[in-house]
Amino acid sequence: MSLPSYPDPSYTGPPAAGQEPYGSHGPAPTNGFAVAALVLGLSACVFFWTVVGGVLLGLLAIVFGIIAALRTRQGRAPRRVMAIVGASFGALGLIGSAVLLVWVVNLVDSEEFRNFERCMDRAVGQTAQDRCTEDFLDELTN
Repeated sequence: MSLPSYPDPSYTGPPAAGQEPYGSHGPAPTNGFAVAALVLGLSACVFFWTVVGGVLLGLLAIVFGIIAALRTRQGRAPRRVMAIVGASFGALGLIGSAVLLVWVVNLVDSEEFRNFERCMDRAVGQTAQDRCTEDFLDELTN
């Protein structure tokens, strides 16, 4: 048993010469730079504790986000918000890496760390090394 066929109101007949068939408008425009900025920005936030991850990925996310935002401003690509969010995440990852790097450099340059190095040089055995580590952590927290 077949259903009765009713005319499709959206069907307007065969396409005219030189037109794409039946309302096809081609592929949707994309913005690969915006997608790359978002992925790199999120990666920079996740890997900010590795200086290379935060700095390199953060810088790339910022650059790609700016390029993508400029392309959307010129009307050549969509996804402006994605580009801005990706650049923002990249900046956060970059800032996080910079703060962590400054903190580590200050720690390594501290008197407490020099005392720890001297203690570890003189330590014989695991018990002595554990005691040096405990003393170092106590000095840091006080």
